[in-house]
Amino acid sequence: MSRFDTLFAALEKQGAFVPFVTLCDPTLERSFDIICTIVDNGADALELGFPFSDPLLDGPVIQAANNRALDAGFSTDACFELLTRVRARYPDTPISLLLCANLVYAQGLEHFYQRCHAAGVDAVLIADVPLMAAEPFVQSALKHDIQPVFICPPNADDATVKKVAQQSQGYTYLVSRAGVTSAENQQHASTLDSLIAKLQAHNAPAILQGFGIAKPEQVKDALNAGCRGAISGSAIVKIIERNLDDHAKCLQALGEFVAAMKNATR
Repeated sequence: MSRFDTLFAALEKQGAFVPFVTLCDPTLERSFDIICTIVDNGADALELGFPFSDPLLDGPVIQAANNRALDAGFSTDACFELLTRVRARYPDTPISLLLCANLVYAQGLEHFYQRCHAAGVDAVLIADVPLMAAEPFVQSALKHDIQPVFICPPNADDATVKKVAQQSQGYTYLVSRAGVTSAENQQHASTLDSLIAKLQAHNAPAILQGFGIAKPEQVKDALNAGCRGAISGSAIVKIIERNLDDHAKCLQALGEFVAAMKNATR
């Protein structure tokens, strides 16, 4: 089984907490410390982004993280270096990438997924590739033992839900609401319960709810709705942003936040 499959098989009586951070924000070395702190304080898996100048779904908080990493001179090669170090430190932690298609095209599909496999990546979600155009990405991913992950949007019709369930591996990303990533204005859409039920009916892989997950009670809400876990990005990146001048304080705040969010899954 893949690391994600193994994780969800082990988490029978609790949910998964999956934090998102942008790789190399604010520097490669500090990013490594941040990721280690997150895992050491209870993260079940990691969802990681490559810094990119024109992200599709990222709100202002994560856009700022992208800019910090890019302004410091870090790009794709540095991200793969960092991923390799993270995998060496945490051989069993599932790692997924969330990124835009241009970063894949710049490497070439085969080369990109080959590098993902070599660095120990388990899954890749490309935010701006629609299902109808995903086949080349899926084929390259599977060729290199990378699980393709797809987003189920809050306005998905029945046909889209079925395709997402059939195409996703590792986990399914359920978006809480329309718009870009943000820790504010999270609201439980009335359609989420229906979408979760439909995904489950089509045997979708473990459903993780993302967008606007910033508080322990929101993690509990996601689990109570039938999700297997929750993804939190902007709230974590905000902690990094607030503590750019004090790395030790940043790590302490991140550890406390992740521990509280993980505790909500039990």
